[in-house]
Amino acid sequence: MNTATRPILPALPGASRLARLGLAMRRHRTAIIAAQWLVVASYLLLVAVPAFLPLPPDQAHIWNDLTRFAQFVFWGIWWPFVILSIMVLGRAWCGVFCPEGALTEWVSRYGLGRGIPRWMKWGGWPFVAFVMTTVFGQMTSVYEYPKPALLILGGSTLAAIAVGLVWGREKRVWCKHLCPVSGIFGLLAKVAPVHFRVDRTAWDAAPAGHRTSRQHVINCAPLINIRRMESASACHACGRCAGERNAVQLALRSPNAEILRPADASGETGAWPARLLVFGMLGVALGAFQWSASPWLVTAKQAAAGWLVDREVWWPLNETGHWWLFTYYPEARDVFTWLDGGMLLAYIGAETLVVGGWIWGWLRLAGKLSGLPWQRLSQTLIPFAGTSVFVGLSLLTTSQLAGERLVLPWANDARIALLALAAVWSATLAWRVVARRRAAAAAGIFAAAALPFAAWATQFFAW
Repeated sequence: MNTATRPILPALPGASRLARLGLAMRRHRTAIIAAQWLVVASYLLLVAVPAFLPLPPDQAHIWNDLTRFAQFVFWGIWWPFVILSIMVLGRAWCGVFCPEGALTEWVSRYGLGRGIPRWMKWGGWPFVAFVMTTVFGQMTSVYEYPKPALLILGGSTLAAIAVGLVWGREKRVWCKHLCPVSGIFGLLAKVAPVHFRVDRTAWDAAPAGHRTSRQHVINCAPLINIRRMESASACHACGRCAGERNAVQLALRSPNAEILRPADASGETGAWPARLLVFGMLGVALGAFQWSASPWLVTAKQAAAGWLVDREVWWPLNETGHWWLFTYYPEARDVFTWLDGGMLLAYIGAETLVVGGWIWGWLRLAGKLSGLPWQRLSQTLIPFAGTSVFVGLSLLTTSQLAGERLVLPWANDARIALLALAAVWSATLAWRVVARRRAAAAAGIFAAAALPFAAWATQFFAW
């Protein structure tokens, strides 16, 4: 792929190790591409092959069964630590390892190269895509069975390839506008202490031989105007722009820096990113993590079943869907009826409305008291929301390890401690981001985090 039209400048004297690493990423682009294709091959193997194998027997283990191994890789290691990596390294996962990003960019070299249509630029797609894939994954038990994993992950990959074949030229149009997790990654990258920093003054003052145009000429796959880049949200941290005009370098920053910046040039303070944070990460995701452990769902389902029996309405109790709609594995004694599916949807919807509505109400109140828009104030909850998603995904890790008789009795104590620290971090951000009534803003964020915190504590120590 085209990376630049000029020689890459060497590291300046006194450049930090991180800056040198960024330059090395640009020099060794071929090695990064090789790593991407290795991940693509591994991803396709682990997603596709288990779907065509018989379900593993009860005595199967991670080390001797491909299906068990694939489940542990995807849900026990891959996703929890991708979330963690975004909060530490920015979107380096996207730029260096993501198989969908690599595939959509590669096929776009040979596609139609059409311009991005207006409908695709709608800001609500990340929210809609995240909600649909999360809920559908719960309906089909994507964590437990390989067929829904192939349907959801493989379907997303095919969609990314299709978008690359039609729109963009050597660009990641799918990643920018339609990827189900791109919106979440964009939010979490805001608190990453490692980022590619752009010095606009140095960019404009570059020697004549290095400023043939005001626009960058390197291939920025996620379609960023690098000269104007101030946020890590959209940057895939691929290293292709490192050293450009001696103005771009990999650097450290305070994890609070982007949230506290007075003006957010990234455009991520709008309503849709805020809704994704409040109702997606802290609403839908929380419901998805908790429904299977909730005794309230069991009680509600029993009550609904009794109501149906009294009225002799049998089909919701007896009829089942197909595996691509509801969980349907009779050989494993795991079958969803229409009642099961309906109650699951109702539970996730109710938790989304209750928890998300609670958080939104406190954000609105704190915003009115402090004079800051609630959308802007919602960004102070990014540390707590990111930690909540990581904690939820870590439940899959420990449950799979427990199946291998490796029990971590301290795990829930560690999780609740992480959530408490994240809540303090978020409240501290609220205190610092507002100009007046700081105590009210910080108290509002504490109150907003209290309900999801209590929900997690209930799951860990009461259920």
